[in-house]
Amino acid sequence: MTFRLEGRVAIITGGARGIGAETARVFREAGAEVTTWDVGEPADMKVDVTDADAVRTAVADVVAKHGRIDVLVNNAGILRDAQLIKLRDEAVTGGMSEADFDAVLDVNAKGMFICTQAVAPIMIKQGSGRILNASSVVGLYGNFGQTNYVASKAAVIGMTKVWARELGPRGITVNAVAPGFIGTEMVRQMPERILATMVEHTPVRRLGEPRDVAYAYLYLASDEAAFVNGTVLSVDGGVVVGT
Repeated sequence: MTFRLEGRVAIITGGARGIGAETARVFREAGAEVTTWDVGEPADMKVDVTDADAVRTAVADVVAKHGRIDVLVNNAGILRDAQLIKLRDEAVTGGMSEADFDAVLDVNAKGMFICTQAVAPIMIKQGSGRILNASSVVGLYGNFGQTNYVASKAAVIGMTKVWARELGPRGITVNAVAPGFIGTEMVRQMPERILATMVEHTPVRRLGEPRDVAYAYLYLASDEAAFVNGTVLSVDGGVVVGT
């Protein structure tokens, strides 16, 4: 069985590269009309997901062009890694800044909230829709040096479950995908020793590929997933996150 999205209109945030770009490609191959949002190039529309006015304008533009929105993939996200505190000889020498904490929560959690709140009324009017949220394996298990990122991805899981309850009666399903170590262009530029550690923590003994996550999104966007709501689908090769 091949999952198809003919006649569906999809928005993918953070769609310029990596998982977002691959998801856009897979959705288009499945027949969807896809609009990608990103602050960088290449994207169909330049949209900052933390700017509520810009998001509302972009939503209106998509509806004006296509008449509906069937799928929202909240994929936009950033990293600003640092330890909570750094110590040397028991003295505090640094740590995660408030600015970096706020920046990650703003994009990864608040941005998802803004986009979903803007798109949900369109889907409610239609009586149908799919909202798919990018969490992470670290949102389930935590990870060293990622207080802000883990907080944001755990928040994604919590909001997904709330919205599944609130929007399910309106014909809208809301689910999250929790990728493990995925071999995006950015990840593959990391030092070999770090890549080797990622593979070592993954029982299938390889990095994931963006397409692995994209196909999970495709399934959740399809008719075949109509009874899947409020779940977190891990796409991680069975990863165990350690310190």
